[in-house]
Amino acid sequence: MSNVKREGEGCPRKKPDALQDRDMSANPSSPVIAVFKVFQQELDTKHDKYERLVKISRDVTIESKRTIFLLHRVTSVPDVEEVLKESDVKLDGVRQKIGLIAEDLRGEDIYQFHRAFTPGVQEYVEAVSFQHYIRHRTLISLEEINARLVFMKTEKVDPKSQGSAEGLPAGAQVLTFQVTPSDYLLGVADLTGELMRMCISSVGNGDIDTPFQLSQFLRQIHDGFSYIGNTGPYEVSKKLHTLRQSLGKVEDACYTLRVRGSEIPKHMLADVFSSRAALIDHDEGVA
Repeated sequence: MSNVKREGEGCPRKKPDALQDRDMSANPSSPVIAVFKVFQQELDTKHDKYERLVKISRDVTIESKRTIFLLHRVTSVPDVEEVLKESDVKLDGVRQKIGLIAEDLRGEDIYQFHRAFTPGVQEYVEAVSFQHYIRHRTLISLEEINARLVFMKTEKVDPKSQGSAEGLPAGAQVLTFQVTPSDYLLGVADLTGELMRMCISSVGNGDIDTPFQLSQFLRQIHDGFSYIGNTGPYEVSKKLHTLRQSLGKVEDACYTLRVRGSEIPKHMLADVFSSRAALIDHDEGVA
């Protein structure tokens, strides 16, 4: 056997490409490195903004849920208007947080960040539509929701740039946030669950008129979602099952009140309704 090593055997020689990559990485003035540093900065900025929007959306969700819990008190308090005024204050605070989202999205494509803030926006739609129903017994429109999401932002400018010795604020800048139709539909779908709980509370307090109003209103919402069919967002079809459950429970409560309402004492109506609702869940295989 020959002791002469063939070329390529023994210590492998470094590839020219690897040497070139090493030299390029060691050269900070390389145009390729400069381009990738720009990409890095853009991605870092986008990720930071995304995380910031997620945190704001979480705050919007929490405050909206607290508003919904507050609004459920209308079935058990003598002064409904006082609860509604308190909910107005809470919703104003929620809108201020949505204004922070609008500020972060200024000049951006909102659909690049939509997943970051959509949970909070849906919860806000649910809260504001719940309040609107309690006050007006109607469904709030998307246009009415968006009309309340207009914000004024004032920035101070260097006095020299204005040619004035006083540091006057610049002209107010208008920021708007537009709730998307899909977020509106998903928020309304969640509203039906809160209306079903309102029906339970009303029955427990001896109110036999509200369940029939809720039944008619929920039927109209269900019919509206039926027109959408499979053409709407995918998430809507998933929530449609819950919507039908809520409608079924409210209609069952109305049936119980109409047929057996005179037989059952008012203080026992809620117990009877709750037991029938649990039976419906069991028959449908709902955990």
